[in-house]
Amino acid sequence: MASSFGQLLRTAKPFSRCTLPFSLTSLVLHRGPAFSAAALSEEEEKKEEKSDDKIYMHAPVFSDSSVTMPVSFMTGSIIGKRFYKEVFTREADDGNGWTVLLDYRTLKSPSKRPIKLPTLSLAKAIAAEWEYQQTDGIRPFTMPLMRLACTALERVPLTRTKVIEQLMKKFNQDLIFCRAPGDSDLTNGVLERQVEAIDPLFDWIESEFGFRPVVYTSLFGGKQEDGLASAVERLLKKTSNCELASIDAMAAAAHSLMISIGIFCGKLEIEEAIKLIRLEEDLQVDRWGLVEGGHDVDMAELRVQIASAAVFLGLSRT
Repeated sequence: MASSFGQLLRTAKPFSRCTLPFSLTSLVLHRGPAFSAAALSEEEEKKEEKSDDKIYMHAPVFSDSSVTMPVSFMTGSIIGKRFYKEVFTREADDGNGWTVLLDYRTLKSPSKRPIKLPTLSLAKAIAAEWEYQQTDGIRPFTMPLMRLACTALERVPLTRTKVIEQLMKKFNQDLIFCRAPGDSDLTNGVLERQVEAIDPLFDWIESEFGFRPVVYTSLFGGKQEDGLASAVERLLKKTSNCELASIDAMAAAAHSLMISIGIFCGKLEIEEAIKLIRLEEDLQVDRWGLVEGGHDVDMAELRVQIASAAVFLGLSRT
């Protein structure tokens, strides 16, 4: 994948059709959330009854020069059939960022503002997600980069303080701060594995922020040094909107702000982070076996959530 991105970027032109030789959406395995269908016209309802049993959300609204994604893009299953033939990228009219065009129409966010991406590489990747949509329906859950872009450009600027407050509110309950009790038969071997896998990350946190995290065995967490919490909060306040959206998405998936910061700072690779997140559960799988349709789906879903946010973070910087 990395080599394909590199080849694409080396041959990228200011205005070009998206021809990525791969699809990020092929990585996605999604168990869609429950949602309520939007009202359809009588004619559309009759067509749907005759054709299939799929539920469609409000379709995109488009004019002669732009196409606006509905709010249901952030939560919906299918938002309408593919209405475009080709996908392009182009530098924004003001020269500040890059835009995605569906045929000749500029892609807009649910709030009807043009989606301007900070880098050409990120615009190309999002264009690829649109390019690989099927004719029978646009599926937002196969477009993680587009959804993160909407979050970064629409929600983070308005709720930035709230996002940071929520991340810091859960800081003391971070996954990596909790250790298994060493005197329990049920957790035999877990503590040793945690020390082996997580202590190197603690060493990095201490060198990076000046404080070593405190560990505890309570599932309700404990209390970290105020200096460590303040240092982490200062880092979050210095991030760009795209960076903060990525950190927030990874922290939600990992139940760990420090693991997401480790990815953000380049300390952890994607697979290293996933191993830390799943450390205790993988030990249980090794001991008791894997539940098909359960553990394997969870693994795939976690990999998509972490990888898509990490890719979005990297592409927003290059």
